[in-house]
Amino acid sequence: MKENQPSIRFLLGDDHHIVRQGLELVIQDLHENAQIIHASSLQQIREYAGNQPFDHAVLDAQFPDGNSLHLIPELKHLQPELKIMVFTSFEEEDHALKFLDAGADGFLSKLSTETEIRNALEKMVQEGFYHSEIIRKLKKISARNPKLINPLHQLSERELQIAELYALGHGNLEISNALSLKPNTISTFKKRIFEKLNVQNMLELAEIVKTHAPHRL
Repeated sequence: MKENQPSIRFLLGDDHHIVRQGLELVIQDLHENAQIIHASSLQQIREYAGNQPFDHAVLDAQFPDGNSLHLIPELKHLQPELKIMVFTSFEEEDHALKFLDAGADGFLSKLSTETEIRNALEKMVQEGFYHSEIIRKLKKISARNPKLINPLHQLSERELQIAELYALGHGNLEISNALSLKPNTISTFKKRIFEKLNVQNMLELAEIVKTHAPHRL
């Protein structure tokens, strides 16, 4: 990188030091005067993003204190120009679209080769996004089938309301009383919700609601 080029500020968020260190080496090789800040938790990422500007953030999907899916909209609100790459061991086919829908500008597997990582980071810097061939195909499919991004899109507003109450730990009788509906009507809604979301129990239902609609809980 030429000395007269402006410095680029990176925020690296991962709870494993070795991952952050590896990313830093790649970034410094691409951009010698890059300024790099390390964060090992969601809380640290929030604190840094709230106190200083960054051009790019490379974040793991999962931290001991939570899932970064919920953090991405916060970061975009704090710094609208921030470009975010999710760098994770999560399967691209299963998870990429929901992170992009939350506001991420790129998604990259930790199993990628060094060349792929370098290319993805440089594309983020030069163009502001990185979409792999898999993601481009998924985006085309999701345009016809929105539930691939958010399975809760399959639910009616009433079904979503009931799913949220279940996720909060309420039982059939409590929901029945809260919504002025008969208990057997709630049971019918429950069966329909489970079928649409393809879940077998309340734990699975709660996980989907917390992942895809945390702002409503």
